[in-house]
Amino acid sequence: MSTQKKYSKTKLAQFKKSIEAKLNSVANEMDDIKETLDTNTRGNSSMVQDSVYSVHMADAGTDSYEREKGFHFMNRESDYYKYLVFALQRIEDGSFGICKICDDLIPEERMSEVPNATKCVQCKEKEKLNLA
Repeated sequence: MSTQKKYSKTKLAQFKKSIEAKLNSVANEMDDIKETLDTNTRGNSSMVQDSVYSVHMADAGTDSYEREKGFHFMNRESDYYKYLVFALQRIEDGSFGICKICDDLIPEERMSEVPNATKCVQCKEKEKLNLA
């Protein structure tokens, strides 16, 4: 496919800067989610202690669902954060942007949109279709 096997140092520096910005953004989002979870958990526990009858069963179910959704978002953001850290490690060890299946250079457009990508689009599609 591609004749080039690695990105230039300039491109890698651009990718690194972009990934670091995304890391900061994800960290801020995780802080916001954590703060929301802490606030919701504290608020609900104090309501339950005031009176057993003050909380309707449907409201308690909604609160529980919202907490679960918050934990799901937190897990998702945490995983994304780890993948971005791994992308920075790949920049340092020289394997960033190289498909781990076919060893071709992953197009710059894909790496800009999905900086944690480790496979080119063709290999990823084959993997999803269980053809690889």
